[in-house]
Amino acid sequence: QVQLVESGGGLVQPGGSLRLSCAASGFNFGNYQLRWYRQAPGKERELIAFIGQSGSTTIYADSVKGRFAISRDNAKNMVYLQMNSLKPEDTAVYYCNALQLGRTYWGEGTLVTVSS
Repeated sequence: QVQLVESGGGLVQPGGSLRLSCAASGFNFGNYQLRWYRQAPGKERELIAFIGQSGSTTIYADSVKGRFAISRDNAKNMVYLQMNSLKPEDTAVYYCNALQLGRTYWGEGTLVTVSS
């Protein structure tokens, strides 16, 4: 059974940090590209970070570049999103996604709220 389970969301003050985790199971994790998306209330889902199979290639949306960092641990079937200098506009549900040759899997998401 394929599963992606996000964790680490919560309430944080502006300027603070959070680290999201996504635990994968049920598929060959190391063969998949991984992505983090987010969806803010009333907005479309947005791709914010990508990491290749080996972890050597990462790409970020302009909205998070320089503040967020994606990483993966293929030995543990985990992907992470380190989020620093958080802003109120980062408030959203964050989803991890695995993709390979048209086969894609999604987690249920974790809510991040940035507010004072």
